[in-house]
Amino acid sequence: MKMKWIGAITVLALMFCGGALVSYAQGPGPGGPGWGMHEHGPMGHMFRDLNLTEAQHQQIKALMESNKTAMHSLMLQMEQNRLAMLQATSNGAYNQAALQSLVNQQAQLQAQMGMQHQALEHQIYTTVLTADQQAKFNQQRTDEITRITQHIQKMQSGATAPAPPEE
Repeated sequence: MKMKWIGAITVLALMFCGGALVSYAQGPGPGGPGWGMHEHGPMGHMFRDLNLTEAQHQQIKALMESNKTAMHSLMLQMEQNRLAMLQATSNGAYNQAALQSLVNQQAQLQAQMGMQHQALEHQIYTTVLTADQQAKFNQQRTDEITRITQHIQKMQSGATAPAPPEE
């Protein structure tokens, strides 16, 4: 049972990464520049507060563009797999073996997408950021690790999240 929960959580985390990469592949939307070029984009949050120059923004944009084809292919496969899962469960259908195969395929695609994302982040870190920006990025990563560690400890101790405010 515990392995099923771990698997489910892993799939959800990978779906989040896949969603972020879908945003990137769709390019600029009506609100402005595409992925990573503003604070709220999936890559933008990783490089916030680093005071990137315009030249650095352009370098990042070029790196993302060069990865777009590979990511688009993965996203297409993920959407096709998602469609197959929806079709497999239409009208209350449930074939555990078929669904398990589709879920495993989706997890593999999401893992590939996550690796693509991490490789791009590493490439930006090593080829675009200055030493000072890398140090600040490292501190942001350390802070994030601390927050997640604390959250995990709270979850393991059985602490519950505060109730939402009453309206």
